[in-house]
Parts: sequence; C-alpha cells; structure tokens
Amino acid sequence: MTETPSTETVAAVDLGSNSFHMIVARVDNGHVHVVDRLKEMVRLGGGLDHRGRLTEDAMDRALACLERFGQRVRSLPRTSVRAVGTNTLRLARNADKFLPLAEEALGHPIEIVAGREEARLIYIGVAHSLASGDGRRLVVDIGGGSTELIVGEGFEPIERESLHMGCVSMTRRFFDDGRITREGWDAAVTAAMLEIQPIRKRYRALAWGEAIGASGSILAVEKVLRENSWTRHGITPKGLASLRDLLVKQGRIDALSIPGLSSDRVPVFVGGVAVLAGVFEGLGIKQMEVSDGALREGAIYDLIGRIRHQDIRDHTVDRLQRRFDADVEHASRVKAAALALFDMAQAGWQLDADARDLLGWAAAVHELGLSIAHTQYHKHGAYLLEHADLPGFSRSSQEALSALVRLHRRKANKSVLGEFRKARRVVLLRLTVLLRLAVLFNRSRDDQAVLPAALEPQPDGLVLHFTEGELERQPLTRADLANEAEVLARGLDFRLAFS
Repeated sequence: MTETPSTETVAAVDLGSNSFHMIVARVDNGHVHVVDRLKEMVRLGGGLDHRGRLTEDAMDRALACLERFGQRVRSLPRTSVRAVGTNTLRLARNADKFLPLAEEALGHPIEIVAGREEARLIYIGVAHSLASGDGRRLVVDIGGGSTELIVGEGFEPIERESLHMGCVSMTRRFFDDGRITREGWDAAVTAAMLEIQPIRKRYRALAWGEAIGASGSILAVEKVLRENSWTRHGITPKGLASLRDLLVKQGRIDALSIPGLSSDRVPVFVGGVAVLAGVFEGLGIKQMEVSDGALREGAIYDLIGRIRHQDIRDHTVDRLQRRFDADVEHASRVKAAALALFDMAQAGWQLDADARDLLGWAAAVHELGLSIAHTQYHKHGAYLLEHADLPGFSRSSQEALSALVRLHRRKANKSVLGEFRKARRVVLLRLTVLLRLAVLFNRSRDDQAVLPAALEPQPDGLVLHFTEGELERQPLTRADLANEAEVLARGLDFRLAFS
C-alpha cells in the first residue's frame, strides 16, 4: 500500500442478516488503526415474511440502528465510507423500498454485494487480521443467511463460494418450533452437507493447510467450547459433538443456559452450530482457529485500496478484456474519448468521480460481446456483465455497467434503465450519451478521432461545438451525428445538437 503523510478516517458498515456492524478506523501512513466499533442485533433475516419481503418491524429496527450508526459517520466524506448489504438484502423483494430509507438514515450509499464478492471481502478482512504465513488457508464465515467458503494464499483468494445457509435460515428451517431434537439436528447437518456437496471435491483438492473461522456464530462456538473446557483453543469435531449433546439435552432454544453463550446469540445459536458441524464433516476439517477479522474489515481495506488508486475493479476490467480477447487498443481510444467528453460535461451535469469511473470501465469493455457474435454484440456483452463474477463490483454497479454496454449502440431504449432509481437513471442516461458519442467519434478505429472543442450540457440535452469547418471536413461524422440525434430523441427523449 502506498504510504502518504496524511491521516484519514474511514468507516465500513456491514448490514448482515443477523446483526449490523460498523467499524471506524484511522489510516496513518498506510497503517490502519480501529478507533470505534458498533454492533447491534437487528435480525433482518428473521424479518423476511412468507413472500420474501422485509416486514415493517424489521425495517424499523434496521433504520433505527442505521440512524445511530449515521450519527457517527455522517460527517465523513462519501468516499471514506463503504456500506455493504448481504444475503437478506440480496433476497428481499422489497429491498428497493428499504434502501433509499436506509441510505437516508445512514447518510451514505449502501451497496448490495453478490455472494462471491461478500466472500472476497471476508477473506481480505481475515487475511489482514492474521500473522503472515506461507501456504493456503480455508476461511469459513457463517452469517445469518449465507455461509462463505474461501481458499486463498496471503491476501489473495483463490476460490470463493457463497452457500444458501446461515444461522438464521437454518434455525428457522429446522428448529422453528423452538425444540432441539436429535432428529432435527441430524436433518440440519445433513442439509448443510448437501449444500457443500457440489464444491466438496474441488475444495478438498486445493490442499489448504489451516482452517480459519470468522463471524459471530463461529466466534460464539469457540467461546462456548473454551468456557466448557471442551477445547484449549480453536474448534474441533470432538468439541462440536460435546456441544451438540448439550444442546439436545437442554432441548429448547428458549431454555438454553450454556456458559459462554450470550443472550443475544441464543435465538440463532443452534442453527449456526449445525451449519458449522456440516462444514466440518463435509470438508474434513480437524481443527479450526478463529479470527476477529471479517467482512467489515475487508471492506475497510478494499476502500483504502480505492482511495490509494489500487482499485480491484480496475484489475477485474483488465481481466475481462484478456479473457474475452477484446481489442484493447480500440477500447483505450474509446475510453480516452469518453473521459474527455465527461470532463467537459461534468460540471454542467454535476457528475461525480464514481460516474467517471463507471464510464471508463464501460468504455473498456463495450465490445466484450464480440467474443460471442458480431450480431447484437452489445446485448451479448450486457448479458455477460450482468451475470459474470466481477470482484469489487456491487450488484447495482454491475447492473449499471451492463446497462451502459447494452445501450452503447443501435436503438437507445430507455426501458433498459427502468429498474434504476430516478436519480441513478438520470446519471446513467447521460453516461450512455457520452459513451455512444465516444464510440461514434472512433468509428474509423484509428487515432484520427475528432472531438468537439466544447460541450454545452443541458438538463435533457447536449450541444456539441466543433472548431470552424471541422464537420465539413468530416462528412461521415456529421452524418453519424445527425442519425444519432434522431436515435436519442426517439429512444431516450434526449436532444442532441451540434455546430
């Protein structure tokens, strides 16, 4: 990490299915010092109703928590805070209703990340919390609604998976009546092993040397094992068997009284233990150590990388270009033109640095779909970008990237932007216009692109001003611009003029 003489304050917020966490850290010459931690049991995952929608009570609990968190970080710059939503917000059918309220309460944008992106951030957080060592490690994180399994070396994940099981979902599925029976336990562990089965062979073949557990469920299990003298450190199959026997003996969730088990963990504890037992059995784990590092720490380090211009998203885009054999030289020309146009329009359209990054990435991969077919390649590229595993990108930013590539040529149908919130739609429409123009100006696929000397941004339009006589010397460009003006007016209700 590049050192700077400045001291910055950064924060990360983890909107988990069971609890919300926030850490605030001071970055001093590249070193991270945590200065504040907040945690609240929100039980968002338990607030999903039978239709997969967050209940009003669950949203009220979450918003009240985020208002308290927001008091601590609202004064920080937008670029110094990263808030991440996980499994429950991935599943909630009314997340679009909740998110604007949540962002207002927190005072910062909230990203919903895909399962594998969550796994990547977890691994980064765990790796930074451990002493450096050689060899591969397996990292396991049991959340409220999902379990992440990652194998990596050093600070780099090699394999990442997010499985649909967690302490909240497993408790609701197998122990919803509050009873803890041996039959219910065996069914829960079997279900966990079935989730692991598709990746079991691949993960065991990776020959990791140590297993590390993160998250509240695993930390709670390790504490209970220690305080009941079932282990001196770490978690073992024998210790889990002793804990299982005690859970079944006590028989009911509301009657659990186990040394080392906190009252706020009781309602979802048995589900988390069952998931962990299934992971141990499925992957043949003999010993697991625990780590305090997790998703929020990973988000902090990832955020610092962005601040220091070491953004994993840049590497992701580079890998996409290589994987799909993109014409990198042409993509670079289009990107340069798009960013030049952006810089001329930025002030008038009040576009921020995030929008500039998104436009640059879209320009870099706008021809990705050519690897499939030339016909409708913008649609092929959009599909790839929407469904690919893109480390560093949130779900919403990945969808935005896909939309820009989908709209960069041919008909411009504003319905593609219909799923985005109004303010986001306005930004994406303007970026779409800039990307289309950058592609248009580079139609000859050489270094002869002629850009306008100035732009005049308008609320629903754009005026291009060229140097005198330029368009007369470029009749094809003039014809293309006239056609583009018709396409934008018809498809996006956008007025393009030029002189």
